[in-house]
Amino acid sequence: MFRHKFSIWIYILLGIAIIGLGSKLLTNPTGFIMNILIIAGVGALIYGAIYFFILRKRTTDDLKKYKKAVKQSKNRYKNPQTKKASTANSIKRNQPVLKKKKYTKKTDAPHLRVIDGKKQKRKDRATF
Repeated sequence: MFRHKFSIWIYILLGIAIIGLGSKLLTNPTGFIMNILIIAGVGALIYGAIYFFILRKRTTDDLKKYKKAVKQSKNRYKNPQTKKASTANSIKRNQPVLKKKKYTKKTDAPHLRVIDGKKQKRKDRATF
């Protein structure tokens, strides 16, 4: 019930505001535009001051470290083909070719284990 009454008052207030803005726009359009620009400028100044003095200093140390890591990562992977080619050529010239060992896949996974229960000690229930 309270919400319904509250919304009615909001609609009435918005209607009066629209009527007032319309009459101001029709009677004095330059004054209306000047008021809107002044309100927008003051709002921008207040937001800028709040951002400059309060919100800007809220950047944490983690955010700074993250930005630094991103910058280092971009620098490292900027030209991946040129770096890989130069390091691959130097390795081929300096070291002899090594034979690679073939790895066989294990069939059982080391993290899985079969647990045998007490199957032999199970009694036949028909004998009771």
